[in-house]
Amino acid sequence: MAGKRKTKASKAKHDELAKPSKWRLQHGAFSGPIRAADPETGTPVQHRRAVDTLGLMLAHGSITPQMHEAGEIFRGLFRAACFDSMSTSQIMRIPGTRVDTLSTMQVEARRRVAAALDALGGQDSPCGSCAWFVIGLEFSVREWSMRQGWAGRTVHGPVGQGILVGSLGILAVHFGLMPRARAA
Repeated sequence: MAGKRKTKASKAKHDELAKPSKWRLQHGAFSGPIRAADPETGTPVQHRRAVDTLGLMLAHGSITPQMHEAGEIFRGLFRAACFDSMSTSQIMRIPGTRVDTLSTMQVEARRRVAAALDALGGQDSPCGSCAWFVIGLEFSVREWSMRQGWAGRTVHGPVGQGILVGSLGILAVHFGLMPRARAA
């Protein structure tokens, strides 16, 4: 008679669960763990922040702090305008209300995003498209470069990074973080 097979109890290692998975690490690096207290319970927790494109460029000296701040302002406006969020239906529906109404904050954010895109040359320009996808939707420069092209040609990586740097410079001037250059 065959005996019962004993299965090995798989023991989850707590150290490995606290780190990002191999799959997540291939999509970008993380900063070191930052210890803080949970605001609701007060228990100590460790946060790991995913390093974004703008953060990497600032760390490498490719952009100035004003350019980084302009990118963060644009990203904040983009999120407030709800251009990046997924639409959901309401769980509790109130008769006589509409789901597709925008708040005044969303309308103002959309107006400011449109003004910034106009300063960049419009949404279909290289700078406007780069700002929309790389800064707003947080695509990588490589992802945006592969999907974007003009006159039947794709944008190469270094050129895409140069377009992003130019876009951030224009946004920094647009948001008043850097002075406008005076004509000689």
